[in-house]
Amino acid sequence: MKIGIIAHLKHPIKSPFRGGLEAFTYDICKRLSARGHEVILFASSKSDPSLNVYPILDDSSYDDQTGFREKKPNLSSEYMAEHHAYMNLMQHIDSMELDVIFNNCLHYVPVTMAGMLKTPMLTVLHTPPFFELKNAIQLESKQANMPITYVTVSDRNAENWQPYTNTSCMVIENGIDLNSWDFYPRPSGNYAMWFGRIHPDKGTHLAIQAARLAGIPLMIAGMIADERYFKTQVEPLLNDDITYVGRKTHKELNALTGNALLSLITPAWEEPFGLVVAESLACGTPVAGFAIGALPRLIIPETGALASPGDIDGLAAAIASAVVKDRSHCRKHAESHFDVERMVSRYEEQLEELVMVSASHQSGNCL
Repeated sequence: MKIGIIAHLKHPIKSPFRGGLEAFTYDICKRLSARGHEVILFASSKSDPSLNVYPILDDSSYDDQTGFREKKPNLSSEYMAEHHAYMNLMQHIDSMELDVIFNNCLHYVPVTMAGMLKTPMLTVLHTPPFFELKNAIQLESKQANMPITYVTVSDRNAENWQPYTNTSCMVIENGIDLNSWDFYPRPSGNYAMWFGRIHPDKGTHLAIQAARLAGIPLMIAGMIADERYFKTQVEPLLNDDITYVGRKTHKELNALTGNALLSLITPAWEEPFGLVVAESLACGTPVAGFAIGALPRLIIPETGALASPGDIDGLAAAIASAVVKDRSHCRKHAESHFDVERMVSRYEEQLEELVMVSASHQSGNCL
């Protein structure tokens, strides 16, 4: 198949990844290409050129260190730049003779304009519903000639989106490259690990509070996605036992996580999936977290422990429970549930089915 993948434009698609969405986009491009498909990535001009990038946004002003565009005077100008980039793409995408579009950008424009396309489109909903996209989806469902196929990453997220998609939303759980995460049967550290975007949604400060209460040192790694949050709610809590080590390479993160007694995941929102769980378990590291969003499905009694959302006392107790879990069982669970090749196969099947349905639909219109 000739597949056009629409990436989001907040950051370029390249390693080291700013977040899970960038990593997912990179993986799906590489693995579909490896299976013999012709993949074109519509993305920032600073994305990895090995991904066969068709740049739709000139990102010469993007600062790799800060993750911001230096020359954009305000948020609205960046918003409009993204809007026009997607508008221009959608006006011309049919002329590229793609078999199918894999919409992975979470932007409202591709969905809003889907009704004017001949090319079928699959849209992945990686987040809980938010204003712009849910309104675009509701509008599209009333006017599209060829309905969009929607996929999301967990049963819980599918439930959240169902009122807006007006149809069932297929679930394809995220996967990781298990071969890139070494298993650590005996950790050398005496600390808990927290990694991800440092942002209020991720509840970094809650992990600190629980680790303190449990009497276990905590190591924090990841990009500061909200500087004000970090300065006011995270940095003041740092000390010899609560340390922030910055962004790490994949290899460094693997070692830090594998040598931890456990990982913490502390979302303050409806976590749609939680790659931290899959990545930690692949290292053999059990997980303690809040029972919110998709996490009750991902963290089972054999691999970790859960507390009620926002319950610091409960999370401290979950830490004590999780730390004694069998690490080999954690790894085996990751292998049986979070394999990236299984994920890619399911997306490949959906894309192929969408191409066939579209061809049948168009041939019917010609009769």
